[in-house]
Amino acid sequence: MSWIDALAAALARDGNAVLVVVATAKGSTPRETGATMVVTRDACIGSIGGGHLEYEATRIAREALGGKMRGTFVVRYPLAASLGQCCGGVATLAFSGLDRQAMAWIEPAQGCARTGLPFAIVTRVARDEHAANRLVVTADDVRGTLGDVTLDSDAIGVARARLAAAHDGAALVAFQQDAATPLLVHVERFVAFPVLVFGNGHVGRALVDVLGVVPAQVRWIDPRAGDFPLHVPDNVEVVATDAPDDEIVDAPPGAFVVITTHSHALDLALVEAALARDDWAYVGLIGSKSKRAQFERKLVARGFSDPFARIRCPIGTTVAIRGKHPGAIAVAIAAELLVAREACARRTNAPHGIELIPKLKRS
Repeated sequence: MSWIDALAAALARDGNAVLVVVATAKGSTPRETGATMVVTRDACIGSIGGGHLEYEATRIAREALGGKMRGTFVVRYPLAASLGQCCGGVATLAFSGLDRQAMAWIEPAQGCARTGLPFAIVTRVARDEHAANRLVVTADDVRGTLGDVTLDSDAIGVARARLAAAHDGAALVAFQQDAATPLLVHVERFVAFPVLVFGNGHVGRALVDVLGVVPAQVRWIDPRAGDFPLHVPDNVEVVATDAPDDEIVDAPPGAFVVITTHSHALDLALVEAALARDDWAYVGLIGSKSKRAQFERKLVARGFSDPFARIRCPIGTTVAIRGKHPGAIAVAIAAELLVAREACARRTNAPHGIELIPKLKRS
């Protein structure tokens, strides 16, 4: 679940919440700018890095909830000096008290996230009559207002400049020399991470549990409907089907495929179906070197030249974990998937910078 969906759910349930965002990060900090945490009376969803920083942020957020605070304020934390955290950097956190009126900007943000459209949320760091206002900005659309036409125009320009430059994360932007009313510009790029896991045996179960704590969209596929557990992570969809190779045909471009079924014949059919496409981010097959050699002979005989140039097998071996326990194998596979995902992000030039935008001077 994205932080935007978590925030919407918290507001629907409790009526109010505090959104905590890492607004700036200098030096070594636990999380990058744009990291978020949704705080309610009895829950925290997401993380801004844990430790004493998160403890203090949660305390402040709950105090704000008790006072029914609306609007946004920032707190600067020199981590070593004020919190005793040895990472030693400086993090600035933005705290926004929100109620159900925030759905006016949350809903268009959710729409962008669902379609994978990059967007920016612009917030005034203030507690005046316009404090609840937000702008949601994309490359060609704007929703909302900050309460001032001139400010809206400048803010839209800054947001679109960051979107065009492939920035993500957050930044504080001052529009006046005294920075009395800075803006928080929070760019989000919800990059899809579709993972198809074939097989609901011991390794498949362990892998799905591990993927349940990363931002992946998992389809868990097996013909053995009775072998799926009753409960799965929120980001996992169970697919019981007698035609699992159809899932290969219908998968989105750029998907990550993990083949860990109970049947070598089914594994081979799935690999053959995967080789019919060339738009995967990753395809991995569980098995030994001897299984790979056997499959390679069969696939070459069926007309595939050098099939394992595109299929990773044995799977999970790029991580130096030699244990054969299903959990250890699952951790190694998940790590390999995350490494592959980061490599894809680098190839598409999607940096994760924390650069602050210079102050804008009014003419």
